[in-house]
Amino acid sequence: MKDRFDMGAPSPDLDAFVEKFRQYGGRHAGKLVLMLLAMVVLIAALSGFYSVGPGEQGVVRTFGRESGKSGPGLHYSVPLIQRADVVNMAQVRRIEVGFRGRERLAHEALMLTGDENMVEAQMIVQYRVTDPSKYLFRLEAPQEALQTGAEVALRGMVGRTTIDDVMTTGREKVQAETLVFLQSLMDAYQSGLTVTEVKLQVVDAPDEVRESFHDVVRAREEKEQKINQARGYAADLIPRARGEAEQMTRSAEAYREQRVLRANGDGARFLSLLGEYQKAQRVTRDRLHLETIERVLGAVQNKTLIDVGVGRSALPLLDLNPPASAPARSAGQPGSMP
Repeated sequence: MKDRFDMGAPSPDLDAFVEKFRQYGGRHAGKLVLMLLAMVVLIAALSGFYSVGPGEQGVVRTFGRESGKSGPGLHYSVPLIQRADVVNMAQVRRIEVGFRGRERLAHEALMLTGDENMVEAQMIVQYRVTDPSKYLFRLEAPQEALQTGAEVALRGMVGRTTIDDVMTTGREKVQAETLVFLQSLMDAYQSGLTVTEVKLQVVDAPDEVRESFHDVVRAREEKEQKINQARGYAADLIPRARGEAEQMTRSAEAYREQRVLRANGDGARFLSLLGEYQKAQRVTRDRLHLETIERVLGAVQNKTLIDVGVGRSALPLLDLNPPASAPARSAGQPGSMP
């Protein structure tokens, strides 16, 4: 029993199985070889199937040379002879210039502007694969080439622009020109890539001079604000003054027309009265006298009319009812009744 369960001694059952397998292999060696070959061929044949999804394209190579392309669906390539590479053409990819995630890369971000100022610029480039053949075979590392080309394009555009334009009003122009220049580089490299968007993220002065530069920028902004306010005030005041001047001119013209018409009317009236006076002098004189008396006395509210002869012998009356506006005299004052 001790010898049977000794771990160092071979098991009788295992020895018997190995002996039977050797005997079977000796008699059926050819069949085993054929079975193994069939399994290898079957596995190799099944490995030739590949799938191309929507928005993808397959590039088939025969003995290393491109021999065709395949669209979406299930396809087959001959193992060991052909190889299929599937490229996603609908995916929008991106690279980062001047940073990676939250990490700033000063050697990429720092660059010189056209007015010889240092600026730190970060940019995102989005692109797609539009020619899978060029993407696979023309460049060894297309993404690295795009990364280097994006940095070159951005430095070239920033180097032709002043720091104020890069940081403020010229950002859109720099982005557009960088996209055009970068796409021309990718076309010259035959990369098979199409740049869809270039977006500047951070454009600022270096850390050492950032606060001082911001003070200068704020002072310039305040200057522009004051200038715009003055222009707005002038734009509001000058039209208002012109309107008032125009109104005064129209009022003066209207007054002049009114005075001319009134003078013409008075002159016509005088000439009409002169004609009537020349026809009947006494009647006209009496009529004018009565009209004048009517106009003057018409404004008097209380009137007392007496004959001339009566007025010479009549005792003048003293009005003891002073107007309401006159202050009443208090007792003890001079002229008051006791």
